Amino acid sequence: MQPLIYHENIETLHVGTLPNHAYFIPHSSRESALSLRRENSDRFLLLNGEWDFTFYNSVLDLPQNFLELPATDKMPVPAVWQCHGYDRHQYTNVLYPFAFDPPHVPVENPCGLYARRFEYQKQPGKRQTLCFEGVDSCEYVWLNGSFVGYSQVSHSTSEFDITDYVVDGSNVLHVLVLKWCDGSYWEDQDKFRTTGIFRDVYVLTREEACLNDYTVQTLLDANLQKAEISVSVQTSAEATVLCQLLDAENNLIAQGQAQDGRFCCTLNQPRLWSAETPYLYKLILQCGEEWIADEVGVRDIHVENGVVILNGQNIKFRGVNRHDSDPLMGPAVGEKEMLRDLQVMKLHNVNAIRTSHYPNAPEFLHLCDRFGFYIIDETDNECHGVLHVDGGWKGDYNRFANDPAYAGVFMDRAQRCVIRDKNRPSVVIWSMGNESGHGVCIDRCIEWTKKYDPTRLTHYERASFPPEGMSFNHEYLDLYSRMYPSIQAIDQYFEQQKTGVPVENTGRHYVAPGIVHKPYVLCEYCHAMGNGPGDLEDYFQCIERHPGHCGAFVWEWCDHAFYMGTTTDGRKKYFYGGDYGEFPHDGNFCMDGLVYPDRTPHTGLIEFKNVMRPARISAIDLPTGRFEIWNLYDFNNLADTVDIRYTLRRNGQDVAFGTVPQALLNVPAHAHVEITLDEPGLAVPDTAIYFETFLRKGNALVPAGHCVGTEQVGNQVYTPVLPVANGGSIRVSEETRYIVVQNDQFRYLYNKQHVRFDKLVFGGFALLEKPLTFNLWRAPTDNDRNIRNQWSDFAYDRVIPRGYETAVSMDNDVCVLSTKFAIGALFVRNLVEGTVTWRIAPSGAITVDVQAGVREGMPFLPRFGLRLFLPECMNQVEYFGYGPYESYIDKHQASSRHLYRSDIYRMHENYLKPQENGSHYDCTYAKASGAAGLTVTGEHFSFSASPYTQEELTAKAHSYELEPCGCTVLCIDAMLAGIGSNSCGPELDQKYRTGTKIDFRCTLTPENIG
Repeated sequence: MQPLIYHENIETLHVGTLPNHAYFIPHSSRESALSLRRENSDRFLLLNGEWDFTFYNSVLDLPQNFLELPATDKMPVPAVWQCHGYDRHQYTNVLYPFAFDPPHVPVENPCGLYARRFEYQKQPGKRQTLCFEGVDSCEYVWLNGSFVGYSQVSHSTSEFDITDYVVDGSNVLHVLVLKWCDGSYWEDQDKFRTTGIFRDVYVLTREEACLNDYTVQTLLDANLQKAEISVSVQTSAEATVLCQLLDAENNLIAQGQAQDGRFCCTLNQPRLWSAETPYLYKLILQCGEEWIADEVGVRDIHVENGVVILNGQNIKFRGVNRHDSDPLMGPAVGEKEMLRDLQVMKLHNVNAIRTSHYPNAPEFLHLCDRFGFYIIDETDNECHGVLHVDGGWKGDYNRFANDPAYAGVFMDRAQRCVIRDKNRPSVVIWSMGNESGHGVCIDRCIEWTKKYDPTRLTHYERASFPPEGMSFNHEYLDLYSRMYPSIQAIDQYFEQQKTGVPVENTGRHYVAPGIVHKPYVLCEYCHAMGNGPGDLEDYFQCIERHPGHCGAFVWEWCDHAFYMGTTTDGRKKYFYGGDYGEFPHDGNFCMDGLVYPDRTPHTGLIEFKNVMRPARISAIDLPTGRFEIWNLYDFNNLADTVDIRYTLRRNGQDVAFGTVPQALLNVPAHAHVEITLDEPGLAVPDTAIYFETFLRKGNALVPAGHCVGTEQVGNQVYTPVLPVANGGSIRVSEETRYIVVQNDQFRYLYNKQHVRFDKLVFGGFALLEKPLTFNLWRAPTDNDRNIRNQWSDFAYDRVIPRGYETAVSMDNDVCVLSTKFAIGALFVRNLVEGTVTWRIAPSGAITVDVQAGVREGMPFLPRFGLRLFLPECMNQVEYFGYGPYESYIDKHQASSRHLYRSDIYRMHENYLKPQENGSHYDCTYAKASGAAGLTVTGEHFSFSASPYTQEELTAKAHSYELEPCGCTVLCIDAMLAGIGSNSCGPELDQKYRTGTKIDFRCTLTPENIG
């Protein structure tokens, strides 16, 4: 029996594997190859399905004759065994889930023995290749009892020549998968750690003389009018390769035989590939009895004067970071799940993907070629955990990257990615990995990559932070990459480009020498954890004002959580880090996506979509219909791509409709064009115009007529019709604790000591289930995770209002209560001090006026406003403000100011970890109604209405644990802090924080209904 000696040996990463090569599948006919479906090939034997499986808690438990023993269970392939009852899930971001002792891994190393019997008709003169597209963390392979080989690097393809082991008829394949190997030190990605054969397994039938590898390059002339298509081929033995180039309709363009290993042809007026127009030619390679088909995108990407240029245009990446992740299958995603992701991305204006932080399955890149996405293809490389190996964050980040002993490990991972994916037009950037420090090992990988493939750009974020005392010439590095800098830091970078004066080299503002002239890319930004991100528009504006900024990739695409069934009342349960009793873990830090695990969009994705809308419209002179249209496409003319329709809005109503004439949409890519609409209604005061942009043509992912963006221009004003009631003269009586204000219509009980209304009874209906109070707290969002402890230290979550003195007076027929007050808490000084005035009209309307100050030297308040606990039956909501999506001061681009109707259940955004949600920004009117009504009017307030209290949202760890409070919780906020992205990004910008001066007025008007 072959001893298990390779998985703790960095000198032997692979045994018996074939050399790296481009991904392809051979066919036996031209017609089959042209289908571009590998399952149509008779040379392709897929071994996916149900395999025999035996799990061992430790590799030490393996019997000597383990290959001879019957299996104890079944296991699907592809899959990870944690999803099928073995081992347990573990989520960790940075910390290694094992003791740090490279190359050693725990001796109690769980393993799974897979077995698959398959029938094979062996043919003379043919060779057989066994292919694994992904095994975590490593595999030992036997066929018919003979040891075939060993391999690692979980997210890369490993191939074995099994010709000498396969027999005619029945064959038995055994694969021993270990949970950890020495490669696990380089696979410390921010994700659930799972194990198994999680990608496809198959056998290919090859000819003795066959094509082993090929490289396609498309070289464009300076005018983009001619393209040289170059195909370099490598064959086994003496073999002839015939080449054909076809257009997308399979019309022959050029053909010939490769001479000296190379075939070239010239295309005149080539159709170019881009994410907007992903045109693909087809390449047919015939070598003996084998036919191989591939798709070829003609495009050029390079850096010119510090700007990224693709096909002659300065492009912007509007991207996301994407993990392979599914709530049922974990990383074992198939074509269906890939297409689902790509479709939702296209529907929301995503044009680029970073394969964080490993190569995706080969088929994923083919889909990106076809549907149009720019790809940063990243090597399977992250060693973030080295930062913690000396306790805290004291480790040497460059421990591996700057140690030549590990150069082979880094290079192996880079080469396996680059060589496999080198023919994919969607791949425009090679990334050397993520959060692995920097040093000579990675520098050599960057150099090798650029020399091997000069047609693409190179990227590595940590290259900006070389080891102390070392510098690199960065000749082979194309991009300056950063994670989560402030906008000010980005502006400083480009200011340094202009002036040559270095910025302060501290922390995340560091710019290594030799970097500053390079294009800037945000490989991660706008951390999309929970309610967020809140700063997408600000980053968009920053990126657009700098030609040298080529774009950004949101962290990240999806929430990582596993579906665990439903509660007894039918609510879905999702588990995240720590829910499996694992240690270490990083809690819900894996819940940081733009979509929920089931791919339902977060409001953050809807915000992203509209920030990235392809057409932006602004008013030059609204009454006369003069506008400017800005085309954000990199290549498409708006007239060829979209239709734009509009609606006139006035006083909360849609009053007129129209379409922008197509002739006015002749706006080339990147251009700004003035247009004039013949729309007399725009001259009417207080009118807004709401534009919607629709795709003219659809494709397999996005239908024609899909809305790609909206824009509202103008200031619509809404004047609500308020109830008219007069209960006669007001009577006031005062006691030690209370002031009673009443007439024949209402009776209000004001608590002088606690500065609140304990009771509001109108028309015999009690409007309050609990007292009306001042409100400073919000259930912390994930983006409040850093500031929340400061908020708690200052007791914002347990405030006690205190009234010092209350003056009672009558202003004609209006009762005026004026209280000097403070808001404090146990064992802290007063937080807020000021005066609140309540003006109570005979109609029962209460106008509140707060003039107060926030004590200096404290963290900004989460909010300041009023909280009312209305009866649960008052659950219908109408409002005029930013809707229909939740909106905040820094997160309202997806919404527009208009009149909306909803209810408290639909207004709740059900984040899987409960937090502040469902607010609406910049309102002038809000009404809660049911058995009675309460209207709020004011000059600019935020409001929310929810079945849950902020205390409940704060306390509960999962959405399925939430319990409604039995009330309608109505929050009226004079100021509400923005959302930002501080969960892993810069602190909330000052302009989005609550201030220290409170000047707030609003009116509460009750109403009888029915």
